[in-house]
Amino acid sequence: MNLDFHTLDVFTDRVFGGNPLGVFPATTHLSSELMQRVALEMNLSETVFLGPPKTPDGTAQVRIFTPAREVPFAGHPTVGSALFLASGAWTGADGPRLPDFPEGDGEIDLVLEENVGPVPVTVRFEGGSPVFARFTTAILPEHRPSPHSEADLAALVGLSESDIGGTGPSGAGLEPEMVSCGLEYFVIPVRSIDAVRRSRLDTARWQRMLADAWAHHVYVVCMDGEGDGVDVRVRMYAPGSGVAEDPATGSAAAALGGYLSAAHGGEEASLQWTVEQGIEMGRPSLLYVEADRTAGATSAVRVGGNAVPVSRGVMSVTER
Repeated sequence: MNLDFHTLDVFTDRVFGGNPLGVFPATTHLSSELMQRVALEMNLSETVFLGPPKTPDGTAQVRIFTPAREVPFAGHPTVGSALFLASGAWTGADGPRLPDFPEGDGEIDLVLEENVGPVPVTVRFEGGSPVFARFTTAILPEHRPSPHSEADLAALVGLSESDIGGTGPSGAGLEPEMVSCGLEYFVIPVRSIDAVRRSRLDTARWQRMLADAWAHHVYVVCMDGEGDGVDVRVRMYAPGSGVAEDPATGSAAAALGGYLSAAHGGEEASLQWTVEQGIEMGRPSLLYVEADRTAGATSAVRVGGNAVPVSRGVMSVTER
């Protein structure tokens, strides 16, 4: 069996930046076992398998696999899948349900059917080409307190206890916390970009502390940036998903939106941050995070970014 595939670099506007994504259109009929083996063969942070929609309002079904497991939701597969679909590279009677594309500048709205639920995505076109996608999370942030001391978390990421902390958007101090908008992250705030650079996940400590935890993905966050207009610098480690470090993590950026919105604490607010990631990996990425607060609580979280096509090919596989 021959499977057509494409790759894109997501959360970047240039090839060899951002986070690579594998896209296999018209493949949701495959077994979950074969999808997992294909994702392991691709050996990217995530690979998506697209199929026709199952609901009246859906654009396409999207299943997302890391090299180690299927996940219910992930950000760079959502942005990359939306921009791939908006490129018109996959059409036909058994393809996606797509709206008409703008001939010049404009926007279209898609709904991706992910395991977490329907994920709305807005795609922006410039000159008739899709250039940017922004999704709204299917679920609002869930917060859980950290069960570990700051000293233990510092040791987990190779830092000193004095590196842990920082100042949030309202001026209040930041503390470690577990947050999810569909995928769970252990958010560890640090005080400097230098601490972000120096962070290294101690996998033996991770195995003891987080391997079986509700949030086992580790997200190191600093409220500072080096790029123009950047507000936050991050790194993300996910050994439980077969990813030593990720160059751009949209689901973590969504959790960050919930984390920083809660730290803001305002009654009514529209908040936004530009996040840089992947610098230490040589794959610079930019993620654009928005959060709305209504009646003193987070009412919406959105994450957006660019993507560029990189390659296409055919994988020959055997279903067994």
